[in-house]
Amino acid sequence: MCNFGDCLKCSNPDCFDERIDKMHEECGVFGVYSTDANEVDVAGLTYYGLYSLQHRGQESAGIAVSDRETIVFHKDMGLVPEIFDKVMLNHLKGTMAVGHVRYSTTGASRRENAQPIVVRSRNGQLALAHNGNIVNASILREQMENSGTIFQTTNDTEVLINLITKHSITSETLEEAVEKMMMDVKGSYGLILMAASKILGVRDPYGIRPLCIGKTPTAYVLASESCALDAVNAEFIRDVEPGEIVIIENNEIRSVRPFNNKDTKLCIFEFVYFARPDSVIDGASVQQSRYEAGKRLAIEHPVEADVVIGVPDSGISAAIGFSNQTGIPYGEGLVKNRYVGRTFIQPSQGMREVAVRIKHNPIKKSVEGKRVVIIDDSIVRGTTTRRIVQILKKAGAKEVHMRVSSPPIKFPCYFGIDISSRKELVADKLSVEEIREMICADTLGYLSLDGLLKTPIGSKLGFCSACLDGNYPIDVPEEGDKFSCGC
Repeated sequence: MCNFGDCLKCSNPDCFDERIDKMHEECGVFGVYSTDANEVDVAGLTYYGLYSLQHRGQESAGIAVSDRETIVFHKDMGLVPEIFDKVMLNHLKGTMAVGHVRYSTTGASRRENAQPIVVRSRNGQLALAHNGNIVNASILREQMENSGTIFQTTNDTEVLINLITKHSITSETLEEAVEKMMMDVKGSYGLILMAASKILGVRDPYGIRPLCIGKTPTAYVLASESCALDAVNAEFIRDVEPGEIVIIENNEIRSVRPFNNKDTKLCIFEFVYFARPDSVIDGASVQQSRYEAGKRLAIEHPVEADVVIGVPDSGISAAIGFSNQTGIPYGEGLVKNRYVGRTFIQPSQGMREVAVRIKHNPIKKSVEGKRVVIIDDSIVRGTTTRRIVQILKKAGAKEVHMRVSSPPIKFPCYFGIDISSRKELVADKLSVEEIREMICADTLGYLSLDGLLKTPIGSKLGFCSACLDGNYPIDVPEEGDKFSCGC
């Protein structure tokens, strides 16, 4: 039988860091092109756009602005409101802007890897912000280094911008150079490129990473998610299509489509975990998708219980769906502290217990003496899940039934999710029953892959589920980590 204290005896501080027991997406991008002859606060709009995309990356952030002659920028480690204040934003004056928030999946977490990346080419300055991961970046980097290219960072975004500047020499337009870059690279990308007189939005041919277009009365806007359009009161126009290059220039928007890929593969975890619930991606509501996942989970794995609770925040919509499908009352059983980063672990047993409760604390009256169903979006290593189950039992829960609104994660991802090794994945080593025993739950049920793929109702694209089934849309390395290629 499991004992709560056993969960606290581990001396490895990583076991108490929720950040490494969750999947992480690489970053978020945001761009503004002013259509008004009068001055528009493009840096301010970008600040609020990035603030709404902060969930996509908390390591670093940056904004670059252009007055259509010169690009100036500021970027640093930390959260958006920590990096930018009124004084800094007042220095960022222009008619176009591109911004970025980063969680590193390739390249170390250092200031020089913060984005946007700004370079000077024979055709003027360029600024690039990139969301995604380039699978063949190390090969391309080596080829360019052998021909004399000098790199200042270790991230794959610099590979992209160096390819664009290289192809600009033999191209009549910037978009032609971008087309040639797209022919060279393999991987996922939703990127925004700013030049002297225009902004380009580009999405990979499979549509693995999202990108959408909006408009205010005085500007066009590009963003990773529609919630960022809402933040700046921009009207949603449409999603950038897979393989499409959108060009915003001369107060107009046009596009070219060098790829016509019908086998689209939007990352299914945008709906499970990454995206904000108020976003709509390629025609499907994120919140509705999570709610539907909870309903399907209830059908596939019913259980007799007294209350359904969700792990904040991405498990809540699924928990409500599970509750409505079964008739079991929904309740708030866990409180999450959203204002702490890495939990500091003291060596004593007592301080470890305090550290556990800093992240999640139970509402005792909601669970005491009850059979509890708890819903989470995924299980990666299982250490956080085990802690939560134990906390609920210590709070007096009679039974704890774990339900997961996605299938077991068994394979690494190479397209922008920070899971690059099967060694990190508990489902690669253990059966469902063995995982149940490890996390000390009374029962454990995962949503089936077939059930999950039906949850994004109204989606216009197909889905990448390679981390669940091993079917990669692009050839990938056998194994790796986010620093192995040095990019």
